[in-house]
Amino acid sequence: MRHAGKFSTTVRIGVVAAIVATGALAAGCSSGSSGTAPVTANQTNATWAEAPQAPPNYIFPFMSLAFFSTSNTSTFQELMYRPLYWFGLNGQPSLNSSLSLANDPTYSNDGQTVTIDLKAYKWSNGETVTAQNVMFWMNMLHAQKENWAGYAPGAIPDNIKSLVVNSPTKLTMVLTGPVNSNWFTYNELSQITPMSNAWDITATGGAPNSGGCGAAAYGTADAACTNVYTYLSKQSGYDPSNPKADNNSLSTYATNPLWQVVDGPFHLTHFDASGNVTMTANPTYSGPIKPTIKTFQELPYTSDTAEFNALVDGKIDVGYLPTADVTEPTTDALKAGPNNPRLSNYNLSPLYGWGINYFPYNFNSTGSDGNAGKIFSQLYFRQAMQLLVDQPLYIKKIYKGYGVGTYGPVPSQPANAFVSDEVKNNPYPYDPAKAASLLKDHGWKVVANGTSTCVSPGTAANQCGAGIPSGAKLAFSLQYASGSDSLTQMMTAEKSSWASAGINITLSQASFNSVLGTAVPCDAGPSCAWQLASWGGGWIFAPDYYPTGEAIFQTGAGSNSGNYSDPINDANILATTNSQTPLTQYENYLAEQLPGVYQPNAVTSLTEIAKGLTGVTPQDPLTQIYPENWRFNG
Repeated sequence: MRHAGKFSTTVRIGVVAAIVATGALAAGCSSGSSGTAPVTANQTNATWAEAPQAPPNYIFPFMSLAFFSTSNTSTFQELMYRPLYWFGLNGQPSLNSSLSLANDPTYSNDGQTVTIDLKAYKWSNGETVTAQNVMFWMNMLHAQKENWAGYAPGAIPDNIKSLVVNSPTKLTMVLTGPVNSNWFTYNELSQITPMSNAWDITATGGAPNSGGCGAAAYGTADAACTNVYTYLSKQSGYDPSNPKADNNSLSTYATNPLWQVVDGPFHLTHFDASGNVTMTANPTYSGPIKPTIKTFQELPYTSDTAEFNALVDGKIDVGYLPTADVTEPTTDALKAGPNNPRLSNYNLSPLYGWGINYFPYNFNSTGSDGNAGKIFSQLYFRQAMQLLVDQPLYIKKIYKGYGVGTYGPVPSQPANAFVSDEVKNNPYPYDPAKAASLLKDHGWKVVANGTSTCVSPGTAANQCGAGIPSGAKLAFSLQYASGSDSLTQMMTAEKSSWASAGINITLSQASFNSVLGTAVPCDAGPSCAWQLASWGGGWIFAPDYYPTGEAIFQTGAGSNSGNYSDPINDANILATTNSQTPLTQYENYLAEQLPGVYQPNAVTSLTEIAKGLTGVTPQDPLTQIYPENWRFNG
């Protein structure tokens, strides 16, 4: 359940670029001499490239939607603070028992009783990771579920009848009813990150557990947990009482004693607001693979071009090849084609994330003279928008063949048994004539390359729809993430395509983190004016690894950016979570209903790995990185 930000065919949230006007697409190539080889022999320092303009900006692993990105979680926080259960195994989004803090959960009492047994892990301050640390997280979730981006109504904590710590290593959870045990493990228990006793405080210098949240019986300390949550959030730079304020704590991340208590393979030694991150190996890490990399650095870049130049100069051990610098297309989306000749000292490895690429409509939007949300609520309009997205063309021309289509709410890659034939085969193939006809048939005067207007207001089949007045315009704003040439090309191409049916889109750019902060659920009103927003790559299913969609498409879900609400969809989701019902009905319905604009799922990362560096592959489709596995030959 995380916003993915892509390295423009590279990091976590796809970004595409097109070009257009005439429908022709172009992408530039870099030229020049071969680059400098990274120094890999006997090396104990490793460098990794962040996505352009997408540095980590939040350290506390209990966060709202505005910070719920892979930049903050799978490539930053999780190197320090391990989740209870780890997912990602041999290139598949599967439970990894060996890296989990607990043994696999057991289910009894017709699946309504769940037992969790922890392994022997230590915090870096010498304390043991205990069942009470799990209770700390669960108590905070009970008190602050609306501030947890992974929350979905009816899921945890709502479906927990009781939770008891039986011993320092064991907890028993009783649910309110039967569940799909696969879903509960992969989507509910997966959300839990045990929290140290050192975090259970409400003021700097407080004694561990003085906050009264972690040691309390389940659900009995909401007031105390709220105070602890508020303190920890402010220490991380987020003020719950002023959620739009700038984060003013970034410079303290590496010096605040709170964040030095870790149970992961690394701890933070340097951090700045630009995204320069340095981590050092945790000498007390309890996991099965100990780091040989002593220092791990994450390096920020303002653009794909800057990152590519750093690769050419040999300044990065693991980076990414921007789409614009792919000199020869691939003939197989899943396999690397020829590498850029300037990067002869690197091996190229494509990574496809376990996700979908889409961007949301704001169904509550008061923009476009108060009409945007009402227009977005019309299925025929969403169908017209989707019919004007030529995914196969964009994959070929922009992504040089490194991409697969997104035609519904379940990923098609990595290969899996969940995706249906309907979702694979695209219910809305590119068809400009059909798109224009849909608008005309529903009361719009279509003005190609202009702005279409409603001329038949009302709710009849041939009218614009409920609440849409005569003269309403198909004119909307779309903010998208800056820093990626390919995403800019994609947005430009789609703007031109939508214009052919008189859908007038005004584009603007902002940083990845700014777009995430804008595209959050809101109630209709002056503060809910945003209309369309693309952070560049959609959604990585993590920590909701079983792609049931409750986190992003269920009514009231914490990461339902566009406020999408449909009772049939809610019932379909409930069937997949509370029983063994397969995903087919749910996914086929949303493939047709279009809760967002489905986009090409470009390769998440065309990863460049310095020759002589091992342990980077197989890459993780959940976009997690494992520098503790990396080894330099020499």
